[in-house]
Amino acid sequence: MIESLISEISWPVFWGLTVGLFGGCAFMTGQAAASAWRPVGLMLLYGPLLGAGDRFLTYALFQGPLWSLPGFLGHTVLLTAIALTGYRLTLVRRMVTQYPWLYQRDGLWRWQERAAPDEGSP
Repeated sequence: MIESLISEISWPVFWGLTVGLFGGCAFMTGQAAASAWRPVGLMLLYGPLLGAGDRFLTYALFQGPLWSLPGFLGHTVLLTAIALTGYRLTLVRRMVTQYPWLYQRDGLWRWQERAAPDEGSP
């Protein structure tokens, strides 16, 4: 399936431009939104914008097709997933470091409430 989504461009262009450059931008977009306490729904807005930028640079620099719907959708889904990953990892880190008396890390993707201390214990 991946082969059909990126068949218009070469693998080095896909890994370098889409995954390397725009994937890094997507991850930092997720980090910035989580650091500013923005809603996760913004990633669904920023993902297509990053996908459009990726398609344009693929067209402008490497003579890839500009108006390729399967290519745009495939790259947009990938970039949105990377942005959501950056968002979640940053949000979990922020919650457990900003509120250490309330939450503790429960794996890489989640946090949990700390158990309340016993009031009657000496």
